[in-house]
Amino acid sequence: MRISLFMASASLLAAAAGAHAQTPGAAPGPSDAISSVQVRAPVSALRIRDDQARQITGAYGLSNGSYLKVHTEPRYIVATIDHDTTLRLYAVKPYHFVSADNKVTMEFNRGPAGEDMLMSYVPETGLAWITLTSAPLAGR
Repeated sequence: MRISLFMASASLLAAAAGAHAQTPGAAPGPSDAISSVQVRAPVSALRIRDDQARQITGAYGLSNGSYLKVHTEPRYIVATIDHDTTLRLYAVKPYHFVSADNKVTMEFNRGPAGEDMLMSYVPETGLAWITLTSAPLAGR
């Protein structure tokens, strides 16, 4: 009886050790390949109303000294910075636009009377920060 009890304990211990080696929280070994997956939802563009288009279309002098020209289309805006960088930003909510890669956002109709615009972007240097630039309606 003692031998069968010992054998049962040993077999349970071996099964538990095998299960522990396969747990999902176990750290990968040096030969295990590590991969990553990035999932991004597609930009779902809203239609820009005519009154919104009239209010945001135009030229802006940005606080960092750059010049911004905005042209509207039915579901996106075309923003040209300093006559050389052109961006297409999609309407995701009224007066709020985002680039397809989610690196640039523009929010119009800000401030107490809707006279401000805020642009934020991730610089191309790859550093982890966001730059904010704003322009009041009077700077257009």
